[in-house]
Amino acid sequence: MAEIIDTRTEPDRAIEKACAVLSEGEPVAIPTETVYGLAADATNPDAISRIYEMKGRPRFNPLICHVSDMAMAEAHVTFDPLSRRLAEAFWPGPLTLILPQRPESTVHTLASAGLDTLGIRMPDGFSRQVIARFGRPLAAPSANTSGKISPTSAAHVQADLGSKLNLILDAGPAEIGLESTIIKVEDGTLRLLRPGGLDVGAIESLTGCVVMRPESAGATIEAPGMLASHYAPGAAVRLNAGDVRAGEALIRFGGRPLPGEGEATIVLDLSPEGNLREAAANLFDYMKQADASGARTIAFGRVPEEGLGEAIIDRLQRAAAPRG
Repeated sequence: MAEIIDTRTEPDRAIEKACAVLSEGEPVAIPTETVYGLAADATNPDAISRIYEMKGRPRFNPLICHVSDMAMAEAHVTFDPLSRRLAEAFWPGPLTLILPQRPESTVHTLASAGLDTLGIRMPDGFSRQVIARFGRPLAAPSANTSGKISPTSAAHVQADLGSKLNLILDAGPAEIGLESTIIKVEDGTLRLLRPGGLDVGAIESLTGCVVMRPESAGATIEAPGMLASHYAPGAAVRLNAGDVRAGEALIRFGGRPLPGEGEATIVLDLSPEGNLREAAANLFDYMKQADASGARTIAFGRVPEEGLGEAIIDRLQRAAAPRG
């Protein structure tokens, strides 16, 4: 199993060991404020290939490149004025921008899945220190088997990919618990490619522009998280449940009990107080708990659509989608 280093008690050793493993072309599981990422040198094609192999991820599904500062970002992508404004307002943080890749960028084409654009983000927290010391961008999708529930703790990573990894950095539970919001600017129009940990309303308030939503879940893959079936537990998923059937697991919201929940294998509430930020932070962990309960189906109660509820519902719809 992978070695786990606690970044809160051994930060220097964690950075030194992570950089050593990354320099060997091997992936490292790193903590971010969104979810735990499976990070590797974005300039090394062998290292990027190992990410795809470990995850079992389709190679047409691009990876997000994580940078430590604007100088590193500007070495690899070209900012339009609106994208720069978003970066200055929301970085470091849970926002990924899809931008044209510079011809001189050393990020390998495997990371961008052959596109002429690059998804780029400046994470908050310990992972940013690792990137700064390493000195190159890290390609880092979520540290889980492709299509499955994203990890929000080091224990989640160990249980899924621990036998394939050399090193997991542990910074405790992920603060946000949802992947980043992905935005692409085209001809001055803001397009939402994936809702996530940054409320789209904050983007609209800053820019005064309406963010255009995707027309369908089966749109052309321009960014991570756009596959129709994604974030899926082993159990089937039933959304907007008005009751609970015998043997189902229940994940509800807002402290509202549902008829029949006494027959559930487990009952979890994303936020008894109705706090969407708390619900987002708990989502993937609760999905894993419900999946481990032995239930063949996980029933989800209704979640409000506003704010971070948009990103939560996106993840649930993809988890419930037919699986290939």
